[in-house]
Amino acid sequence: MRLWQPVSPDVWQGRDDSAEASNARRIFQTLHRQAQFIPLSSGIALIGFECDAGVRRNHGRPGAAEAPDVLRKALANMASHQGHERLADMGSIYVEGEELEAAQQALSDAVAACQQSGMRTLVFGGGHETAWAHGRAVLEAFPNERVAVINLDAHLDLRNADRATSGTPFRQLARYCNERAREFQYACFGVSRAANTQALWDEAERLNVTLVEDLHFRREALSSLETVLAQADRVYLTVDLDVLPAGEMPAVSAPAALGVPALDLMPVIEKICRSGKLQAADLVEFNPHYDRDGQGAKLAARLAWQIAHWWA
Repeated sequence: MRLWQPVSPDVWQGRDDSAEASNARRIFQTLHRQAQFIPLSSGIALIGFECDAGVRRNHGRPGAAEAPDVLRKALANMASHQGHERLADMGSIYVEGEELEAAQQALSDAVAACQQSGMRTLVFGGGHETAWAHGRAVLEAFPNERVAVINLDAHLDLRNADRATSGTPFRQLARYCNERAREFQYACFGVSRAANTQALWDEAERLNVTLVEDLHFRREALSSLETVLAQADRVYLTVDLDVLPAGEMPAVSAPAALGVPALDLMPVIEKICRSGKLQAADLVEFNPHYDRDGQGAKLAARLAWQIAHWWA
């Protein structure tokens, strides 16, 4: 597959406690590492997207291209419990120079191959340009089903731009659906009114986006989520890590002045995972350049750990 590479064995390392008990296992010991891109018939395909070309186009802080392996290393030493044995590392897609669109197509192709084989996909971005590639592949894999796109994010990412950026993915998905006479079912939870212009709010209203603001998250998120899930056959969940407060997650392109704490996000993520409708998920915008003592990587990896653990 073009623009694909396997993950170095050095990435998946950790503490070996197997002498204590047969079930004293960690993620690096139970994860399946694929030396070639050959999708399995079941399980969760972990795919990296080593790209921040969209962030640079959007005038953000580059560095997210280095995130996938950093997140893998943070996940590797966490305990392996029920569900984690389903994880299979399918390698990473990378971008050559500024050829964002080619890399996005390669990621879409990889996701589609895994979905068609029977796997679900967990992608470590990359900037939020990941969502155009990942979401499009899910929509293509299930052309006759209602696919809800749920974005946990401080930003709507509905920008109107001459070319694709990390700020345009959901406008691109809306256009994709419109061209195929499909309903665009988009929900953005944790959105900050202070971080989105009125033009973006107007676009969200035009597209009938389900919105839960950061200020109202605790009060409205779970009830709004019930409505979204009831109207969907499949769900694509994308978690922009800048939805978290800057104090919890400084390692992103655009740290949140307020944000939604991880403990408030967890019930929403759990409900989505246990709905039986989650088909694909990703974590995006992690930027190792701005991490403090690996704290951001650990928190992002914990979110990935919970998704894999709860994924019904």
